[in-house]
Amino acid sequence: MKLTSHEIAKMIDLSGVQAFVGENEIRALARLARKYKCGLVTVLPSQTPFAIELLKEAPAIRTSGNVGFPSGGSTTNSKVFEAKELISLGCAELDMVLNIGLLLSEDYQNVLNDIKAVVDVSHDIPVKVILECHYLSDDLIRKGCELCLEAGAAFIKTGTGWAPTGATNHNIALIKSVVGNEIGIKASGGIRSLKTMIELYRLGATRFGIGLSGAVPILEELYALPGDTVEI
Repeated sequence: MKLTSHEIAKMIDLSGVQAFVGENEIRALARLARKYKCGLVTVLPSQTPFAIELLKEAPAIRTSGNVGFPSGGSTTNSKVFEAKELISLGCAELDMVLNIGLLLSEDYQNVLNDIKAVVDVSHDIPVKVILECHYLSDDLIRKGCELCLEAGAAFIKTGTGWAPTGATNHNIALIKSVVGNEIGIKASGGIRSLKTMIELYRLGATRFGIGLSGAVPILEELYALPGDTVEI
C-alpha cells in the first residue's frame, strides 16, 4: 500500500501546547501547516484565537482546542465551559484530557461522566480523549479505552506531550487491540522521525500530534521522497 506525501501530511496535527510556546512559534506552526498542507494546528486555549486568525485564509487547515490541559484534573463543569468556549471561537475539533487521577483511583463512573459531558456538549465536533499513557498500567489503558468507547469519543490519544514519554509501539498496539476500527487513534508525544510515524501508522494510529521541532524534519523528508509517495 502506498500513501502520498499529502495524505500523510494531512494526518499531522501540528502541536504547540507546551507552556513555553509563544507567538513566534505559533506563527511558525501556521506557516508550516500552510506550506505542507497539514491537517490541523493546535495550541493552548488562550492562544487559540491567534492561531485561528493566522489560518483564516487556509480553511482546509483545522484548529483544535485543548480541554482540561494538561492534567485532566479540572472539574467537569470547567471542562464543559472550556469546550463550549473553544467551539464558539471556531475550533473544529477538541483534545480533552480525561481525569487521570480518577482513572488511577479506579473511579470509572466519574471518568466516564467527565468524558461524556464534553462529548455531549460538543455535538458534531470530534472529541479526542487523551489517556496520558505514561502514568497508566496496561490494564488502565484498556479500561480508559473502554470508557472512551462508551462515552462516544471520536479518537483516543496517547498523551499531551507534557509527560516524560509519549506514543510508543506498545501503547498504540494495545489501544488498537481494544478499540479495533470503532474509533480513531492519535499518537502524540515523542514522534521525531518519519520512520517512527510510519511504524505507528502500521500499528493503528491515523493521526499524529507533532511539535514544531519534530515536524520540520519529518515534513522535509516526506516531501523529498521520490514520487512523493510512502510505502506503508
